[in-house]
Amino acid sequence: MSRRFASPDEAENAFYEAFQRADLEAMMEVWAEDEEVACIHPGGERLDGLEEVRESWRRLFSRGPTLRLRITHRRVWRGALMAVHTVHENIQVAGEGSGRVIATNVYLLTAGGWRLILHHASPGSRQAPPEDEPGAITLH
Repeated sequence: MSRRFASPDEAENAFYEAFQRADLEAMMEVWAEDEEVACIHPGGERLDGLEEVRESWRRLFSRGPTLRLRITHRRVWRGALMAVHTVHENIQVAGEGSGRVIATNVYLLTAGGWRLILHHASPGSRQAPPEDEPGAITLH
């Protein structure tokens, strides 16, 4: 049985924890069980449907947990049935350095709780963003 996320924030925390741990099953628990989901990785094509989304994360996780993520500059828009979060994903890759990605995550309230329906990530600029704001999330 998959987890029930009581809020978009809870779903987002689970998403980034699964991302950092390279845990495919935990990652897919966050996604809506709907063929209308979409995922766009930095510099990549739009992936439509659960099968394409799952395969993309499987490939990304094939090297195991090599990332450290720190989420900053979070902005949230929330309605009764949908929430949109934009974040800066500050990523450190073991042995390869670090970078910043700007991501938009869209969550939908489903019969099974809040679920991710879109993750769209783009490379961030080389210019450092303004100083971190209170409430930045650092994952360990």
